[in-house]
Amino acid sequence: MPPAPGCRARDIGLACGSLPPGARNSIADVPGVRVGHHTLHGADVRTGVTAIVPHPGDLFRDKPVAAAEVLNGFGKSIGLMQVEELGQLETPILLTNTFSVGTCGNALIRHAIAGNPGIGRRTGTVNPVVCECNDGYLNDIQAMAVTEADALAALAAAGPDFALGAVGAGAGMSSFGFKGGIGTASRQVVLDGETHHLGVLLLANFGRAGDLRLPDGRRVGPSAPTAERGSVIVVLATDIPLDHRQLRRVIRRAGAGLAWAGSFWGNGSGDVFLGFTTANRVPHEPRTDLLPARMLAEPRIDTLFQAAAEATHEAVLDALYAADPTTGRAGHHRPSLRDTLGETR
Repeated sequence: MPPAPGCRARDIGLACGSLPPGARNSIADVPGVRVGHHTLHGADVRTGVTAIVPHPGDLFRDKPVAAAEVLNGFGKSIGLMQVEELGQLETPILLTNTFSVGTCGNALIRHAIAGNPGIGRRTGTVNPVVCECNDGYLNDIQAMAVTEADALAALAAAGPDFALGAVGAGAGMSSFGFKGGIGTASRQVVLDGETHHLGVLLLANFGRAGDLRLPDGRRVGPSAPTAERGSVIVVLATDIPLDHRQLRRVIRRAGAGLAWAGSFWGNGSGDVFLGFTTANRVPHEPRTDLLPARMLAEPRIDTLFQAAAEATHEAVLDALYAADPTTGRAGHHRPSLRDTLGETR
């Protein structure tokens, strides 16, 4: 489902930066990229899975060029080491809670084997990529409620329009003392007369209460400042042809967007960035010794740096603004940024 009308930060004037957004102002403005959620909500459980699918083909056989960057490594994601070593992505990306990483990894492996029965036998193994945040304040994380079927349901639900806020992996997340969750934004970039897109999907579970900064300079918070804890996952997609090194440089600038929002990347925060381009692909079984590839002219890369920072900043605000107030495990509660700003929908 698409975001509900009026649930975007931009709808109330909280646009970030000067570059124009895409038509959806989402990661799905990058052609072929799809997102799906599966949300678990019951008793003390507030959690789920979010899936990012880079293109509609077989990712194991047609791998997008990818890169990872860890700003602060307080995290338990899997698959990033091989992404950095080989510069390729070969499964969808799943987001979930910390204790569900292994379950989601198994689901991705089974999903890949279903399409490629030779994995681990006639050909190499597959590198599942799962990123996580700790939703234990609102969710009974020890229940380990997420199943492989839930992960596969998120994959099956993937499409160009998707909900934001307290859905999927974002169901139990907190950010800056507010209810956090899933946010997204995009920016258009014109290169050689052709319009391209850079989009971000973000799982917001970070930031100290009282530190959130809005684009107009206001600082808002629901309570007295607390220690900086939590994590944030930023997934960046683009249809601009980049090599692994350039992509890594671009995703690193997501850190500027987090800083603009008010984060200083505290000791207990896992700040993990993952990016891919749909414009450069690597075949699993190349038929030639040399592969064609394009890359951005380096003097043009500043615009992508700006786009990554702006889209990340706006995605943070979208995640908080779209999320409904939530009461979860042990009666713990997080208010909505939307209610704090006096907005209703």
